[in-house]
Amino acid sequence: MTQQNKFSGFPSECIAFLASLEENNNKTWFEAHKKEYERCLLEPARGFVTAMGDRMREIVPGIHADPRTNGSIFRIYRDTRFSKDKSPYKTHLAVFLWEGTGPKMECPGFYFHFDTEQLLLGAGVYLFPKALLHGYRQSVIHDEHGKDLAAILDDVRIQKDFIIGGKHYKRIPKGYDAFHERAELLLYNGLHIGNTEPIPNLLFSRELINHCIEVFSILLPLHQWLVSLAQRTTHHDAHS
Repeated sequence: MTQQNKFSGFPSECIAFLASLEENNNKTWFEAHKKEYERCLLEPARGFVTAMGDRMREIVPGIHADPRTNGSIFRIYRDTRFSKDKSPYKTHLAVFLWEGTGPKMECPGFYFHFDTEQLLLGAGVYLFPKALLHGYRQSVIHDEHGKDLAAILDDVRIQKDFIIGGKHYKRIPKGYDAFHERAELLLYNGLHIGNTEPIPNLLFSRELINHCIEVFSILLPLHQWLVSLAQRTTHHDAHS
């Protein structure tokens, strides 16, 4: 039996657990309910990552699907050092499958996230590292690469459920033409596309895998464009 067959969805109690965690976001409560966290969220997440990896390799052969905490599964512990919110625990589950050789959060990938109310599926790079940001800007104004990206984003825009994220700057970066036909894309410091939906019943069934594959397949052209960008940037750095 494959890992995919072993994964049969998240248990319905996982939503109730997250709701309770929202109300009792403290170490004492969490430590008392840690086994429940592991049973309702962590163990199913490991099965989900393995099953998704098996399926995603059919369309992205180089995908990394690491069913460990701090691999594809984000830790539930929040980093509160620089946050006004000192709540110690995240009240959602997040998973990331990525492609590339660098640090995972600097690589293009596919994101899965749910809380008590919504399921979020997305793809892209949340925040470009410095070298990739420069490469991205050069690609935006490049006649071929820039037009390819614009076409990909236009295809996504006609599907109203998707939101394009990463726009950050107020002004066009110095040295670039503010009147370029794709100047707006120069305001981005990351590029990602996602959609949210109310928690679907299929979260609790093996059909979740097919649903994710369906959404991620729509976002595959952006992923491939970003992978090519990362490869061009790495190649350029290696020869500069």
